[in-house]
Amino acid sequence: MKYIIMADGKGQRWDNYMDVSKHLIKIDGITLLARTTNLIRKYDENAEVIITTHNKDYETEGAVLYAPLNNELEIDRFTRELIDDDICFLYGDTYYSDDAIDTIVKTRVDDMLFFGTQRSIVAIKIKDGSLFRKHFERVRQLYVEGKIKQCIGWQVYLSYRNLDLDKKQIADKFIEFKNSTYNINSPEDIQRISGAH
Repeated sequence: MKYIIMADGKGQRWDNYMDVSKHLIKIDGITLLARTTNLIRKYDENAEVIITTHNKDYETEGAVLYAPLNNELEIDRFTRELIDDDICFLYGDTYYSDDAIDTIVKTRVDDMLFFGTQRSIVAIKIKDGSLFRKHFERVRQLYVEGKIKQCIGWQVYLSYRNLDLDKKQIADKFIEFKNSTYNINSPEDIQRISGAH
């Protein structure tokens, strides 16, 4: 399977804290990108790991860098030209526990499966690339037309499950994690993670 670690965001909330990108923050001596790459390879020895970024500093052993052709909207982090069958999108600014990556790697998927918490989606495992592309394109178009307020992973999930696109909610085809993944958006998040493990 191909694992795509999305790391081409703007990082505006992080604001270059400690003069380093949040993707390169070290926790227990290892960057977030290296940690995620290593965990993927630990649980899937045949994994192909791609980090999407325009930043050459994100070069990570065990992964290859790919510069997306388009990164206009937040939803474009799901690099359109890489959408295919048998892929998994993960977030480059997320701290994943061993258990979380183990679950993501080993869980069987019929068409698509979303992983996350009540607050955020942290991975999307895709068996049927055309199905993901259909909902990705629908959400992007609705946002461009001003018909929805956001176009991120949540809206793709809500579209896929035929739910209200402006109301964050969880139905089926979603594996909820409790205390095993942490998004990093601010310096306070680093302190929270350090205190949690």
